Amino acid sequence: MNKDKHLTSDEISGMLKSAGLSATSQRIGLCRYVLCEAKHPTVDDVRSWAAGQGLKTSLATVYNTLHALCKAGMLKDLRFPHSEKVVYDNNVDPHHHFLDDDTGSIVDIPITEFDYKNKLGSEFEIHDVDIIIRGKLKLKD
Repeated sequence: MNKDKHLTSDEISGMLKSAGLSATSQRIGLCRYVLCEAKHPTVDDVRSWAAGQGLKTSLATVYNTLHALCKAGMLKDLRFPHSEKVVYDNNVDPHHHFLDDDTGSIVDIPITEFDYKNKLGSEFEIHDVDIIIRGKLKLKD
């Protein structure tokens, strides 16, 4: 999902229904944030955003919504070595991640921007490759 894309409530509702999910007002609100606005949020980030928006939702609803969106292929859940918390990614296209060791910020790296060679034998059937590049983001002058 494009983080810069602004989906209407009707579009979100349609996406949820197409995935076999009910389109409650809480779920639509949470989807607006995690599918369009957020950059790698945690459950705590989503819950804080919801509270700041006056969206009355339980922690269980947040967890259930994020889990359902992952199961439907609308989000990915990621686990990074710098945190025990699960991070959610609305970019479900193949890509890698850069992890800034100083700040913990995560940047999506297009798959075309990082080259690697697979030297595994034919006995390995690869379904996905998750590469985490660690370092420090430099500010441009």
